[in-house]
Amino acid sequence: MTEQTLKNRIYEAMKTAMRAKDKQRVGTIRLIQAEIKRIEVDERIEIDDTRLLAVLDKMCKQRRDSIQQYTDAGRSELADIEIAEINVIQDFLPAQLSQDELESMIADAVTSTGAESMKDMGKIMGVLKPQLQGRADMGEVSKLIKSRLS
Repeated sequence: MTEQTLKNRIYEAMKTAMRAKDKQRVGTIRLIQAEIKRIEVDERIEIDDTRLLAVLDKMCKQRRDSIQQYTDAGRSELADIEIAEINVIQDFLPAQLSQDELESMIADAVTSTGAESMKDMGKIMGVLKPQLQGRADMGEVSKLIKSRLS
């Protein structure tokens, strides 16, 4: 039997959450499924794992932004909901890279592209983004690259 696709894992997780009557998890998985369906209908494609990882990564980023806004506004109860959603979404993403692994990959990318200044930021991001999709916060990666090049 072939390896289970990420999309299938999400649908199986939905069934499991419904059986367990985990309303919060069911709600978050429904959000993921709605986004998958929206993309498939709008673009008339069958979404693959690579694209799905990008979608999940974007959903996490949106929630991080919301958490920041809610925290700044003193709405911790709304921030807690977003944090719970991130935890569910991250169940479907690959394991996050450690700081050391991330710095090592950045150093390799800088060496392989011959980057010397901030002008070369795009080259480095182009090399790293496919490798890091869903495994690291690209905002943090960008900050690390900037500090390395400056």
